[in-house]
Amino acid sequence: MATSVPEDSIMSENQAPPPIPAEEPKYGGFTRFEIELEFVQCLASPTYLNHLASKKYFENPEFLAYLKYLQYFAHPPYLKYLVYPGPTLRNLELLQQERFRTDILSGETVARMVEEGAKAGMEWPSKK
Repeated sequence: MATSVPEDSIMSENQAPPPIPAEEPKYGGFTRFEIELEFVQCLASPTYLNHLASKKYFENPEFLAYLKYLQYFAHPPYLKYLVYPGPTLRNLELLQQERFRTDILSGETVARMVEEGAKAGMEWPSKK
């Protein structure tokens, strides 16, 4: 697994999120922002988190730094681009914890998270 995070993508604690540029280089036809948005939204899926854990991505310090960097999506103006902000940001925050990164390997943890997500989806209309 040779996952490398570009050095310019690692944010320090006090660094502001990247600006959304009007014109940005394209990678395979997509901007870096679009690629990061697509990836961060995938983190809403417990089964995808389990897949990443099974491939040992969560043992890679560069990948963990990238997950920390992606927390900029929790702030305006980036937040508005998330389709499922609740589970996406919740899971991104949970991934900052070593214990969770270990627990997500368990099928029971994945099943519980899927069940909690389905329950929240069914209860949401009544909470409006």
